[in-house]
Amino acid sequence: MDDYDKKILDIIQSHFPLTSRPYEEIGKQVGLSEAQVLERVRGLRESGVIRRMGANFTSQALGWQSTLCAASVPEDKLDTFVAEVNKHDGVTHNYLRENEFNVWFALIAPDMDAVEVVLASITEATGIKVLNLPADKLFKIKVDFKMDK
Repeated sequence: MDDYDKKILDIIQSHFPLTSRPYEEIGKQVGLSEAQVLERVRGLRESGVIRRMGANFTSQALGWQSTLCAASVPEDKLDTFVAEVNKHDGVTHNYLRENEFNVWFALIAPDMDAVEVVLASITEATGIKVLNLPADKLFKIKVDFKMDK
């Protein structure tokens, strides 16, 4: 990555322009053309530096419910369990941990009843009980990876 890539990454992490031509706007900020910015973003995506691009919403502000989930999954059932979990649109993160509860994932749904329906369907499909661990209090942090350092 060169300095242009780093400047582009700094902008798109938290200051993506909400305009009809966002890459043209980014180009103006970093001294490149719209086409050059698009080419660089595509390259960063293809190389795996950028995993995904999309908006982040505060689920609670939208009236939705989020929860942390955990399951104790035998190693011989991991692939099947993870595939079942990942089928559900509301799953935002899914991690394997070295712990008795070795699979952890986050789930967002319209309400807690919908969360319970999803978790019950995962249990029904896999035979593995899923712990529902909703937060008592939310501590939201913002993570930006400053690229100019």
